[in-house]
Amino acid sequence: MDDPPPQAVLCHCTALRRGARQVTQFYDRHLAPSGLRTSQYAMLVGLRRLGPISINAFADAMAMDRTTMGRALKPLERDGLLAIGPGPNGRTRALRLTEAGSRRIDEAEPLWRVAQAGFEARYGAEAAADLRGALARVVRTV
Repeated sequence: MDDPPPQAVLCHCTALRRGARQVTQFYDRHLAPSGLRTSQYAMLVGLRRLGPISINAFADAMAMDRTTMGRALKPLERDGLLAIGPGPNGRTRALRLTEAGSRRIDEAEPLWRVAQAGFEARYGAEAAADLRGALARVVRTV
């Protein structure tokens, strides 16, 4: 792959997006046999950890805007991997992981583990941990 023009490298957003696309494609290739994309796997795992939860709270937890979250949830709901129902106060909608969603996570997890190990083998385990820490700081501060 050709290097990007120098001005693009100076743009933090471009550099982050470019790196994110590369890593996402790497993980997507590994997760493909499960029928899940990396973003879908992350949402299901997040919902297993946090749910039941309101859509707005889940969007915040996943660092996504509400509209993007709504679009991302549709295929997961359609496939029966999560359910969207009334929230505790009746005005909000709540998400919950279904049994099918839990099974899909269990099927995909070994594939994710291979991707995780492959990334660390290529990038370095310590560097990967540092990268996760730096990106968590980006989420907290930007």
